[in-house]
Amino acid sequence: MIPSWMVIGAVTFLVAVGSFFITPRDVKWFAQLSRPRWLVFEPFIPLIWTVIFICGAASANVVWLHNPGSVITWLLMGLYILVEIITVAYIPLMLRLQSLKTGEIIGLSGFMLAVLLAICVLPISGVATLLLVPYLLWSPIGTYTTEELRQMNPEDA
Repeated sequence: MIPSWMVIGAVTFLVAVGSFFITPRDVKWFAQLSRPRWLVFEPFIPLIWTVIFICGAASANVVWLHNPGSVITWLLMGLYILVEIITVAYIPLMLRLQSLKTGEIIGLSGFMLAVLLAICVLPISGVATLLLVPYLLWSPIGTYTTEELRQMNPEDA
């Protein structure tokens, strides 16, 4: 049997690969937006999200190992995947629609679902909940950054 951490890691990776469906035209639009001066960490965002996804996968694995195969565990796995899909959809949808408002809505939705996930996971495992903290801290930063981009680029909001 394949270890749960390998299956969860593979699913996390496959969902994350979905963010690569971006055309050069879309990237060009985003690259031309004005940015706040404090946005010096932009080159590190892919690394930050990679760490967050690894933490999320580790959290899911802890939950899975607590009660493998139960209905509640499967529902939580679905919620983990939903949070990741929404997170990964942020860039392609925002860029395809050339709408910062879309990005902000997706970012806020992902954060709210991650809060729900953390609340559901807390009674099962404190460690699994702690592994969700990087997402819960970073997601609002990304959403706030998108709001700042909207303010600086009202024609692209």
